[in-house]
Amino acid sequence: MMHLAETLNFSGRKVVAAWASLPFPALRGCSLPDTLRAYQQDVPWKLLSSCREQKVSCCFAQSVVLRGVCKERKQPPSPLHACESTEQVLQHYLHTLFPGAFSTSHVLEQPCHTLPPYPQFFSPLLTRQGFLRDKPPSYSSAAVESIPVLAGLQSSPALRTLLRSLHRDLHQADVRRWPSFFSAGVEHEDFQEALQELRTLAQCYETGFEADESEDEADSD
Repeated sequence: MMHLAETLNFSGRKVVAAWASLPFPALRGCSLPDTLRAYQQDVPWKLLSSCREQKVSCCFAQSVVLRGVCKERKQPPSPLHACESTEQVLQHYLHTLFPGAFSTSHVLEQPCHTLPPYPQFFSPLLTRQGFLRDKPPSYSSAAVESIPVLAGLQSSPALRTLLRSLHRDLHQADVRRWPSFFSAGVEHEDFQEALQELRTLAQCYETGFEADESEDEADSD
C-alpha cells in the first residue's frame, strides 16, 4: 500500500484517498458498458477517507481495481461498448471522467466472496452473486455468496481540505499543556516544524483557484 501511494504521488504529494463501491451497482445480466453509462454525471463509488467529496471530477492520479464483472459482447452503441476488453472499458471511463489524470486500472474476474462469517448486511435487491435485481423477490432470498467490487486509491484536490483541517486543529491546540506529549521525546521546535510541513503538504494538493484562496487566507493570518 505504501509503495502504491508513492507511485500515485508526485510534486511533493504524499497522501492518497481511498474509495470503494461495495457492492458495485451492476444490474443482473447488464454489461459493464451499460452500467458505467448510467454514471456519466456521478460516480458509482463513495469516499472512504474523511475528506469532503467534490462535485467536479478532478484528480491527479489514481489506481482502480474492478473485480467480479465481465464484459458481454454486444453491438457497439457507444464508445464504451466498442472497447475490446473489460480493462479498456474501465480505462476509457476513467479517462472520460478524469481527463488529464494519470489512471491505472486492473480487472479481476474473481468476485469477493461473502460466505460466513462475512456479515449479511446486504439489501434483498441483491442476487446470490451480488448483482442488482429489477425488483424485490417475492420470496425470501438466499444469502449473498459473492459481490462485484470497485475500489481505488486517488490523489486528488479533495485531500487539501482534510490536510488543512488537520493543520488548523493542531495549530489551535496548546500542546504545552500536555507534558506527556513532550515527555515522549518530541521537542516543541520539532512539533512546529512538523506543522509547517503539514501546511506545505496541503498546498501541494491545490489547484489554481485554491492557490489564490490560500494566499488570501495567509494574508488574513
